[in-house]
Amino acid sequence: MEDLLLLLSLVISFLLTFFTMPFWIRKAKGVGLVWEDMNKPGYPRNVAGSGGIIVVMAFVIGVFYYIAMRTFIQNDGNGISLSIFSLLSVVLILTFVGIVDDILGWKKKGLSKRARILLAFASSIPLVVINAGSSSVDLPIFGVINLGLIYPLIIIPVGIAGATTTYNFLAGFNGLEAGQGIIILSFLSYVAYITGFHWLSLVGLIMVSALIAFLYYNWYPAKVFPGDSLTWTIGALIAGMAILGNFEKIAIFVFIPYILETILKSRGNLEKHSFAKPNKDGSLEMPFKKIYGLEHLSVYLLKKIKPSHKVYEKDVVYLIYAFQIFIIILAWVLFL
Repeated sequence: MEDLLLLLSLVISFLLTFFTMPFWIRKAKGVGLVWEDMNKPGYPRNVAGSGGIIVVMAFVIGVFYYIAMRTFIQNDGNGISLSIFSLLSVVLILTFVGIVDDILGWKKKGLSKRARILLAFASSIPLVVINAGSSSVDLPIFGVINLGLIYPLIIIPVGIAGATTTYNFLAGFNGLEAGQGIIILSFLSYVAYITGFHWLSLVGLIMVSALIAFLYYNWYPAKVFPGDSLTWTIGALIAGMAILGNFEKIAIFVFIPYILETILKSRGNLEKHSFAKPNKDGSLEMPFKKIYGLEHLSVYLLKKIKPSHKVYEKDVVYLIYAFQIFIIILAWVLFL
């Protein structure tokens, strides 16, 4: 019975997102918080922006419910709540930063690269001050090494900043960011569960539940976009779970698509957009002569593979999903 009460946190997160999102969509359109759907022919097709705000709110309320059940039903006072509140603090700081960036607008450049990186580093402070995770790490060749203060003062901030900023690179297609979050967080929640971090597993699944509800509105053709308020949050949650659950190596391996995306984006000084070039029939073309992201690589490969040589937005999203799942299967084989 107690387990069922705890699992209700997933239901709360899902229902709050699902039933609140239509109100947000109408409100965002009413105040002009809309963005162009760049992969559609004849854009702009104005779509409500910053839907991540609702997802994060539903996630936080779901987590609060979970903490309440642990406190009043299970009488749990083992300090886990401190870790959860620290993780929530990181998430909420980055959500606020993402909202500011959304309001400034990506077409107006938003926050500067330097400001984003500094704020991402600053957001790690709640995990630093509680000395989250374990400073002992298992490195290839060297074996287990205790990093001491290097872990909380350097590794944690670098991990949070790296995951937060790079998760935002692989984006720009309906359903891509939310779907990737569902896939990655579901796997990391499984990792947390089998390694004994049951509470961390449930926290991850609370976000997965909210993302599933959000994907209903974000799927092609999208009625709402996530915005940085969600992409930054997902990246931070992935890094935070890896730190608190001591499975950093697995998380880094699972993040291979984002590492590749960062490398490809670096070829264009991180300034080339991820969008494709839409045709009148909705099919997509390469936007540049060179490849500056996995999205462009997907368009290129699919045009070679598909008999019709026509690539559509959903095709690109499915291919990236498939690549992410392949990486996760490899991670399961190699590490678990």
